[in-house]
Amino acid sequence: MRILVLSKRQYTNLDLIDDRFGRLRELPLGLAAIGREVRGICLSYRPRDEGRRPDIRKNARVDWQALNLRRLLPWGSKKNYWDALGLTGRGFKPDLIWACSDMFHAVLAVPVARRMKAALVIDLYDNFESFPAARIPGLRLLFRRALRRADGVTCVSRPLAEYVRDTSACRCPVAVIENAVPAGIFRPLDKTDCRRRLGLPAEGLLIGTAGAISNSRGIGVLFEAFEQLARQRADVHLVLAGTRDKDLRIPDSPRIHYLGMLPPATIPAFLSTLDISVICNRASSFGRYCFPQKFYESVACGLPVVAAKTGVLADLLKDYPDLLFEPENDESLLGALNRQIKNPHIPPIEPPAWSQQAGQLNDFFASVLRRRAGLARRG
Repeated sequence: MRILVLSKRQYTNLDLIDDRFGRLRELPLGLAAIGREVRGICLSYRPRDEGRRPDIRKNARVDWQALNLRRLLPWGSKKNYWDALGLTGRGFKPDLIWACSDMFHAVLAVPVARRMKAALVIDLYDNFESFPAARIPGLRLLFRRALRRADGVTCVSRPLAEYVRDTSACRCPVAVIENAVPAGIFRPLDKTDCRRRLGLPAEGLLIGTAGAISNSRGIGVLFEAFEQLARQRADVHLVLAGTRDKDLRIPDSPRIHYLGMLPPATIPAFLSTLDISVICNRASSFGRYCFPQKFYESVACGLPVVAAKTGVLADLLKDYPDLLFEPENDESLLGALNRQIKNPHIPPIEPPAWSQQAGQLNDFFASVLRRRAGLARRG
């Protein structure tokens, strides 16, 4: 099976080429590791270096072609996006195109797949209709039309898969391919050493979160709950890492530590500094359908967790209600934190490895190609 991946370059505040992290890197490499021939074209919406960028790990290789947005224009002295597709089509001839990362790539992939006579599977790692681009006139309509024309859809969560079926009227197969953790990377590390490395207090109770420090994720409730908890306990600290809203004010306190955006390789050490990992979210068009990556990473690091009761985590933790709090409810979050402080509990949930998810994705792709061949024979 030959697979062409179409994606934007920057996603989840990271760079697919430079940071080599996350779903859109790990799943193609996982497919390559089981013998699939995988190539990719990633489009940067901001000026970046261009050219062929091989990603190699052990017995897996994915060749990425990095291009900037202006390469979509069909003219110019250098190779443009359409030239890159033409060269890929002649030299590679994909059986299937996996279109990832946003609504625009889903729409773009429809004519590309038709031109290459390849099957099309669209991937949704979040609810793209909650992204700012959805406000562009007509784009939501084109996106839903692309879903109806696809041969298959992969979604990061079960609630998102149900939403796609309900809203797009697509009749193609829809598979749930959740996020995962890289094997051997996220594991319990020495707490004292990790705190020293990151310049955090050696003693005390550290609670915290990594990811988007944003009002859209309901981060304000964590600040409010911490303020109340800090009045109850002199040893508690709040630790934050990740990008933050430009207009977001983090409370000024010697017991609040904001580390900024950390390299992906540092996140296991960051999580290992904590006593409790907090997963904030809102019951919004984003929060109901996303899959919070930090949940699996926290559990893999052996951390007690408290999580907003919305979307996939409300279902994953339904048998552990003490670990859940009502979104945007500081009293509920405070109660969940106090329960974990009094009786720390790590949910007995085994995070999947990316290799497992790549195997599921491979099986889904194979079923999509069989279905497409069967429809062609009948048609």
